[in-house]
Order: sequence, then structure tokens, then C-alpha cells
Amino acid sequence: MKKPLLEIKNLAVNFEMKQAKIHAVRDVSLSVNAGETHCVVGESGCGKSVTAFSVMNLLEQNGKITNGDILFDGKDLRKISPEEFRKIRGKEMSMIFQDPMNSLNPVYRCGDQIAEVLTNHSDISKKDALKEAIRMLDLVKVPNPEKRAMQYPHELSGGLRQRIMIAAAIICKPKLLIADEPTTALDVTIQKQILDLIADLQKEIGMAILFITHDLGVVRKIADKISVLYAGEVIESGNKNDIFGSPKHPYTIGLLNAIPKIGKTHEKLQPIEGSLPDASREIIGCAFEPRCPKRMEICKTQKPPKTESKTHSFSCFAAV
Repeated sequence: MKKPLLEIKNLAVNFEMKQAKIHAVRDVSLSVNAGETHCVVGESGCGKSVTAFSVMNLLEQNGKITNGDILFDGKDLRKISPEEFRKIRGKEMSMIFQDPMNSLNPVYRCGDQIAEVLTNHSDISKKDALKEAIRMLDLVKVPNPEKRAMQYPHELSGGLRQRIMIAAAIICKPKLLIADEPTTALDVTIQKQILDLIADLQKEIGMAILFITHDLGVVRKIADKISVLYAGEVIESGNKNDIFGSPKHPYTIGLLNAIPKIGKTHEKLQPIEGSLPDASREIIGCAFEPRCPKRMEICKTQKPPKTESKTHSFSCFAAV
């Protein structure tokens, strides 16, 4: 059996704050195969972005991986040197960030920022790299790419800035693209264009995608596999048909019930009552227990068992 391109095993990440230790990721395991799209979903604060930043070795200084393995294309990313990691990051795996205005350098032209990724990972001249950057802008459907390459980020719309980020992320044709909620700040029309663009580029380049989002409408459109995170743990995972067609965990069911349904505008949405647990506290039993409509006494004191099939797994006493 072919090994996954990316494999995360039992990842745990803490952040040291002045008055507390924040358990941002408690136990995350997932894998991404070559050429597939694996979506990571859950509400804000559940550990999605921290998981992505851990893979890219971009955690803040006060963030520390305390447990787990991150394997990429046969390499143990936790054991390689910072110099080796810089050779991989941007070339073999790259990332699209949530807010391009905060990710792009405001004092450098867009074309130069894209070209810099290429010059950092090859012996190409700056002139030829800029030509390739313009070609990438054309590939990601930026109108008048020669002109846009000479402009600064603040001169472009949000949709165009996101395309600049995508061009920079794919210029080295990475094996893995991590997209951290890349359409959150965009209107619905531009959002669809960006999603279609990423799908087209995936087919052309053959890259795998780890897509971070809280939007289940997006997930339904693009996912091959899905991992549902809650309080820094994967509580359910499976292929798209498993998650949307036969969800098992009460949290997953709650997320799906909270989606507005076309033609049923008279029906009230069903929100999940309560909020995420305090991230500074250890969790003894099931993290979702205080909010769960199916909670039992055992859920307060014991971690739920994991039930697994070939394509689907979930951790819940009530669903067993």
C-alpha cells in the first residue's frame, strides 16, 4: 500500500502564555495522499490553523510541539534542520494564508514577491524568475499580468491579492498545498472563482491539498476526505460520503444541522449550544460532553473509544 504524502500522528501543540499554558492542539492524526484534497473543519479555536502552521514549521515563538510526528514524503519534519526545512518550504510544500494583505509585503511589487520564491529554490536569474512570475499570474487568471506584476498589494482588490498568493504558492509546483481558509474574506462570487481556480491548478500540477475551513458548503464541493476537529482533537474523519451521508459524532451532526437549507427558509437553524472548553485546562473525558445532546455519565470521566472502518472513524460513546 502506498504511503501518504503527509502523515500527522498524535500531534499536540501548546502555547506558553504569561498566566497559563494553552493546549491549542491536543491529539490530531490525519493523512493526505498524493493528488487528493483533505479538508479540516471545525469552529474557530479548534486547532485547525495551528495544525497547518505546525506542518509548515511556522509556529509563534511561544508555540511548541509537545508530542507527535509529522511525516512528509518520507521525511520526519520534526527531525530535520531549519536549513533543510527552508529548502522544502515553498518548493515541495507551500501555503496560502487566510489574509493576503497581512501576508504580502506592502513595499515590494507583487511580481517580485512571486519571483523571489523561485529564486530562493533554484539558480534562475531574477529576470527569468520575473518572466515566470508573470506566466504564473496569467495561469491564475490575473488580467493584464504584466501590469499587475509591477503593482503593490494595496493597489489590488482582495480577490486579486489572493491570486497573487496562489501564484507565489504554486510557482515551484509543490507536492502539497496547504490552504488556510483562503476564501473567508472574499465575497461569494470571488470565492467560487478562487475555489474553481485551486481545483483547476490541482489537476494541472497534480498537487495534494490540505484545506482548512469552517465552511461546510466549501467542503461539500471540494473534499475527498474530511477530518472534523473539536477542542484540538480529531473527533471524526472519513471520505465525503461518510461525513455528509452518515455522520456519527454528535458534533459533526450539529455542524451539518446548522447549515441553511435551500427551499426551507421557514425552518429555524439549529445552533450548537455552548462554546468550546477552556483551552488552558486539561480535558479528562470527552471534550464535547458539556454541549452534547447525547451525553452520558461515562463521557465526563473517560475518553471515548475510536471506532474505525476502512474509510470512516469516530470517537464517541453514544455513537458506538
